[in-house]
Amino acid sequence: MSRKRLAGLAVGVTVMAAAAMLPQATTALAGASQSRDAAVLYEVPTHHKQDAQTLIAAGYDLLERRRGDHLFVLGDPATGDGLRRLGFSSTAVRTMPRPVPEKSVKDDAGDTYDGGYRTVGAHYAHLDQLAAQHPDLATVVTYGKSWLKQAGSGGHDLKAVCITKMKPGDCSLSPNPAKPRFFLMSQIHARELTTGEMSWRWTDELTGQYGKDPDITKLMDTTEMWVVPIANPDGVDIVASGGDNPLWQRKNADDSHGASCGWTGQIGVDLNRNAGSHWGGLGTSTQPCNEVYLGPAADSEPENSALEGLFRQLYPAVRTGTGDSDPAPADARGMMISLHSDASMVLFPWESDHRVHSGNDAALRALAGRMGSITGYQSGQAGEILYDASGGTDDWTYDKLGLASFTIEIGDSDGRGCDGFTPAYSCQDSYFWPKIKPALMYAAQHAAAPYRSAD
Repeated sequence: MSRKRLAGLAVGVTVMAAAAMLPQATTALAGASQSRDAAVLYEVPTHHKQDAQTLIAAGYDLLERRRGDHLFVLGDPATGDGLRRLGFSSTAVRTMPRPVPEKSVKDDAGDTYDGGYRTVGAHYAHLDQLAAQHPDLATVVTYGKSWLKQAGSGGHDLKAVCITKMKPGDCSLSPNPAKPRFFLMSQIHARELTTGEMSWRWTDELTGQYGKDPDITKLMDTTEMWVVPIANPDGVDIVASGGDNPLWQRKNADDSHGASCGWTGQIGVDLNRNAGSHWGGLGTSTQPCNEVYLGPAADSEPENSALEGLFRQLYPAVRTGTGDSDPAPADARGMMISLHSDASMVLFPWESDHRVHSGNDAALRALAGRMGSITGYQSGQAGEILYDASGGTDDWTYDKLGLASFTIEIGDSDGRGCDGFTPAYSCQDSYFWPKIKPALMYAAQHAAAPYRSAD
């Protein structure tokens, strides 16, 4: 991305906070700063299912987190008054300084920020390194361009890696492969930094432990693992521009619908509300500066249209019915997981409306429940345990292809002090990876027949 363009975008972002972790107890802040340069985290009690949608419609940055009936909102010192006028009580539980973007962000291989988190350049160099060091195990695929690159303003290619013990025909862009496929993607919401780190470790584990760990060796011999470590690279550039105080950019860098959103919002389209399944439904906004802005049309963003093109090349469309209750066939192969943070949940379709169950609800619910027991997370449809959200990736892959699809919301379910979008980098190895690795192994091992093997 051009440095001039990045700086301009970063200034217009809602730079709500950095390196903050959600507290384990709800306490009022003593002497909270009243400066507009402060960001404040509010805990908001709710009493009705529709309260989440009311907060979203009003433009509040509703975090992907819940404590009982309490939701969490990011704002500034005036946000509490706005919540009160809307009919919600709230408690300010943490105040944070407003981060300021650095003048530039280095994209060179190995570059990190905020204690160790990797830049887009570092992630992409890592994929190339895997393919160079393990040509019999890994190959890199470029599947599209980011919004800024398509607009000729810097940006990035969109990259995936296929990892397996290579045999003729493996990792080809064909929907009828010899091996079943397990697909993992991260950082479609740019500020959810832990997700990209888990994808990094997953690719290292697969390539580094082949021939050493019998379970990984068997998995690599029988299954293709596809990984998109950064689904929203332009957004990650904006996050990284804060350096050790990362910006909380959620959306992509598409500023064609609102180039300057100021303090109360950020530029871009929420890629996880833009997919063409139940687009425009619950949990979305038509306001360009809203955090869940759905975009001008379904699949309008190049990051999404390219990703969906890749999915169509990799998986057959086995769910032939168009009704919400029409199932994918019991013998359908393949599985997809989109990593998010930080709600400590495992979610599955339909995320757009918890009142509607898919035709494969029993199997999806059982698989999610097993991954939930492995991680210690709740499991359910999004609206059952968090809030409804339309236009998401996992709804699209299930809807259009019949692919067994899930969102894992990585979070601190054990009170380890690793909450938030940007927890201390040490949490990645000490806490998150030991929790997430066995869940990914379980999922990948069930990619051959997910609807028949939910045990």
